[in-house]
Formats: sequence, C-alpha cells, structure tokens
Amino acid sequence: MFLVGLTGGIASGKSTVSSLLRELGCPIIDADVVARKVVEPHSPAYCRIVKHFGPEILLENGEIDRQKLGELIFASEDKRRLLNSITHPEIHKAMLKQIVVFFLRGYRYVVLDVPLLFETRRLTRFLNHTVVVYCDPATQLSRLMNRDGLTQEQAEQRVAAQMPLNEKRGLASHVVENSGSREDTQRQVLRLHTKLEDSMEFLLARAIAIATAAGLGGLLLYAAKLLPS
Repeated sequence: MFLVGLTGGIASGKSTVSSLLRELGCPIIDADVVARKVVEPHSPAYCRIVKHFGPEILLENGEIDRQKLGELIFASEDKRRLLNSITHPEIHKAMLKQIVVFFLRGYRYVVLDVPLLFETRRLTRFLNHTVVVYCDPATQLSRLMNRDGLTQEQAEQRVAAQMPLNEKRGLASHVVENSGSREDTQRQVLRLHTKLEDSMEFLLARAIAIATAAGLGGLLLYAAKLLPS
C-alpha cells in the first residue's frame, strides 16, 4: 500500500474530489474529520486550546465553537501557528492508526485528505503522490462568498491566510483542474484513480513492510533463544 496526499485551497473543490474518489472505492482519511475528533471535550488538545484561547471560544454544550475559533486564527498568524502546534501532532497520530488498519485490509493505496499538506510539510515525506485540486482565483473567491455568506473582504482575508493555489500546484505531482463542470472534474478523477490503481508501487511498499516484519520477528526469536530458560 502507498499513500496519496490530497489537498487544495479553501473552496477549491477538494471535498468534491475526495467524495468522487470515495465513490470509486478509495479509502479516504479526512484530516478535517480527524481534527474534529481530537478536539472533542476533555481531550488533551481540547484542554490546551481552551487554556490558550480562553473559554469564550466554547459553545454552550462545552464544544469548541469552530466558527469563532476560525475568526481568531484567520486574523492572527501567531494564533494560527499556535493552534496548529496543538492539533497537528494529535491529528497525525490518529491518522497513522487508520493507515495501519487500511494496510492490514490490503488496499493498494490510501488517500490522505489534508488541507494544509504543503503548509506543514510533516506528511509529505511519507507520500508517493500528491494531488492538488485547483481552481482559478475568481472562481475560488466567488465560491467561498456564496458558500459561507462572506463579504468579498472577508473571503479575500481567508484566501490570503493560505498558501496560494498556484504555489501548491507547482509542488504537486498531480493536478485536478476544478474551475469547470463537475462532469469534467469527474473525468479527471477517474483518470487519476486508474493511473494509481495500475501502479505497482504498492507491491514494493508491501514487500518492504513484510520484510521488515519478518526481520523483526526473526530478531525477537533469536533474542528469545539467547535468554536463559
């Protein structure tokens, strides 16, 4: 099994591509879903966030108000870095557990849906392929304003808080152009999936894993024989 990183920009259509891949039977590990779980009330990340950002970012039921927290971090780079330093290690640990499960089930590849894939770079060294979902700036801004009910100024602020899509596109091994129709995007995703499915990279990855496991097993057996009975 090998790993494929999927990313994009806010309102670029990454969720659409992720859904299309899931419909094709691809296992998806969504960092946003994992992120919600690791900040559930009384979790280690939750306690640290409340400590640093204050109880005013909580809803009445004790959960974190994602919209209020989002407004804080998009307005301050220091606060955004602080939040990332709290949540990202917990997110990566939880994702690793899911990767192991999919590996044991025998999948050829797993997609890691990570919005800040290139910003943090903590996962890129483990990925065989990276995919960026791209759309032109005008389309991105329009989608964001319509989706979240933002003013143009608010939308521009949120887009500016992220790495530009053009820069991400230059770092990716594959690009899905999502400025057009859903049908066009669907055709691109199908071609990408076929290419990844036909890749033999999973055989090498599995052979290495099996060899490693066998080597560790042999080492443990050898050590056990050396121990006095």
